[in-house]
Amino acid sequence: MGLYHSSRTGWHDMIGRHCPIFAVNCEVLISIPKPVGYTGADPYKISFQVGREKFLVPWLLVVNRKSSEVPMIDVHLRYSGSDLHGVTAKVVDMPHHYVDIHPEICKQFWDPQQWPKHILIRYTWEEQSEIDVTAGFYVLFGSGLVQCFILSIYILQSSREKLARFLKEAVAESSIPGGGVAKVE
Repeated sequence: MGLYHSSRTGWHDMIGRHCPIFAVNCEVLISIPKPVGYTGADPYKISFQVGREKFLVPWLLVVNRKSSEVPMIDVHLRYSGSDLHGVTAKVVDMPHHYVDIHPEICKQFWDPQQWPKHILIRYTWEEQSEIDVTAGFYVLFGSGLVQCFILSIYILQSSREKLARFLKEAVAESSIPGGGVAKVE
């Protein structure tokens, strides 16, 4: 949807190649049609709906903003599993390496007679895990360490008599001179 002189356009569906692809970071170039009564004096804003009208991106100023750089829309999408959890968008200056690669975008954007205008949109996806894997490993490792400690204490207590007899024999063998037990015939 576009906004110019307090006049809104209707919602326009974007074709598939301009839409975000689930969990795939990509960049697309969309065209913005010339608004009715456009004189170039006032700002032109656009808005998006994402996820079957579930997420509304507020108005983004794209034409006549206070920058000498070509605008780019940076859309950040958050998901978990197969569910979309949120969308944020902001207008940023197009990086210079894009302008260097595609100088015609810059010329076309600043020409007031050239319509439709083309705006680059960068879709970035962020997976939000509902499970904290690092904390899970710490809990798993810590509980395994505690269980090993408890098990070793239990084993030592259950074989106390055998351990005491072993220690007595080991002390007795080490105290015999000559390093061994003499044979009795």
